Amino acid sequence: MANSQSSVNSSSIANYNIEQTVLERYQAGAKVQQPSLCCPTDYDGNYLTILPQEIVEKDYGCGDPTRYVSEGETVLDLGSGTGKNCYILAQKVGATGQIIGVDFNDEMLKIARKYQQDIADKIGYYNTKFVKGKIQDLTLDLDLVETWLKEYPVNSIERLSQLETECDRLRQQSPLIADNSIDVVISNCVLNLVRPQDKGLLFKELYRVLKRGGRAVISDIVCDEDPTPTIINDPDLWSGCIAGAFREDQFIKMFENAGFYGIEILKREETPWQVIDGIEFRSVTIRAYKGKDGPCLERKQSIIYKGPWKQVQDDDGHIFCRGERMAVCDKTYQILTRCDSPYQTHIIPVPPYQEIPLEQATEFSCKNKAIRHPKETKGLDYKLTVTTQDIDCCSPGECC
Repeated sequence: MANSQSSVNSSSIANYNIEQTVLERYQAGAKVQQPSLCCPTDYDGNYLTILPQEIVEKDYGCGDPTRYVSEGETVLDLGSGTGKNCYILAQKVGATGQIIGVDFNDEMLKIARKYQQDIADKIGYYNTKFVKGKIQDLTLDLDLVETWLKEYPVNSIERLSQLETECDRLRQQSPLIADNSIDVVISNCVLNLVRPQDKGLLFKELYRVLKRGGRAVISDIVCDEDPTPTIINDPDLWSGCIAGAFREDQFIKMFENAGFYGIEILKREETPWQVIDGIEFRSVTIRAYKGKDGPCLERKQSIIYKGPWKQVQDDDGHIFCRGERMAVCDKTYQILTRCDSPYQTHIIPVPPYQEIPLEQATEFSCKNKAIRHPKETKGLDYKLTVTTQDIDCCSPGECC
């Protein structure tokens, strides 16, 4: 598998400043509507009706990740722009939820912040916050950096060193977004705008800020082939969400490389948004979950995969055969069976007759894929011995 930084786009390097190009294009888009930046999208419900026209017209996207968020959740919107998705979500999560929008563009942030109190008055509560930062570095609060720079302008190498030290201090002591603090991270046609060399960092940040069991719901532009050097070296195509598009198979791998599981294509537009040099560019929406790390503990649980496939393999390499009682560790059991699991509609949980407390659980070897005998589930003195080394049923292509 290619590494996360070389697996996006192609080996060609843009011959211009990508960040500056994107910033200038969207600063202009905050002042005058630019329809070419927007891929037509139908939003769920009537949440747009209370939003000012300025927000609706000057916010650009390619999908609707907001429809996959629930009441009471804390949501982070990467590249929140004028705040359209944030204000939709403010209504969906209710008074007990919280919405944080992060953007690098002062013009966009100015519009988003301008309407906070007005929208809070309309919906009856205030649950939005807009912060300045780079989505590939969600530890650094750029508003705090700018405050420091006003007092200590960088006019020497020594002062530059002091700035770097201050940025490190802010990341450690006052992070913009704390570790494990977010239920859902969304983004709407923004990840493709990040420089290729920063995209691996971007997915690590996505993972870092999510709570265990949290999820990312990302709408973005993907392509079916690598963009050509001509496309990559066109600044208008980069800022227009084309040149930086992920190749769609590699987009999935970026989530895998960052440690996500349960990765699912929720929506893929059949008709391309644009076709350039024979390459198709279209919108997709991906959902991915955090939380497969941690110890493997034996609590005598098993699962039965319902089908329809003869066998399936999960993100950790476990093979589940249709209709068989597959022995799993507690972590895998919870991932597969909890009510909000992306897998639970395909899985029948088989708990032990007598629950084993976590503090009494022993280590479970997930490398030893095994059939759980019914006697063991019932708590009888039965040693699980049927493993992949003993039978063919769990081996890829060999299910009974």
